[in-house]
Formats: sequence, structure tokens, C-alpha cells
Amino acid sequence: MENSKFIELKKGVQEIIDLIAEKKATDANNKLVEVSEELDELLDFLEEDEDLVEISRYQVLLNQLHQRIIALNGNI
Repeated sequence: MENSKFIELKKGVQEIIDLIAEKKATDANNKLVEVSEELDELLDFLEEDEDLVEISRYQVLLNQLHQRIIALNGNI
């Protein structure tokens, strides 16, 4: 898989983290949905086992960030 895809995912995750730090739960949740959709698209085109490992790390991280968003602003 192209390394650029992971770079874009990393940027999206960082944006989510920044939005959580700014206590902008709605914006963070919207970005999380966007990044999750990108991750799902990447799953459709996996060719390497290493890519699956990397994507599963992002899935775990996104789940943890989602929990932080919920804690920040209740159920969205």
C-alpha cells in the first residue's frame, strides 16, 4: 500500500486529537467519521499483511478517540 495513504490517515487522526483538545466534540466526531470512511476504503484494497496490521492500529486508535469524544460531550 502506498505510504501516502497512511500519511493522510495520520494527519486526519492528528486533526481529531487537536479538535478534542479544543473541546470541539462535534467537529472531532465529524472528522472521525471521515477518517473512518477512509480507513474502510483502504481495507477494500489491502494487498500486504503489514498493511492490515497498520490499519488495525488505526482502528483501535479511532475507537479510543471516539470514547474520548463521547466523554467530552456526552453521546453524539
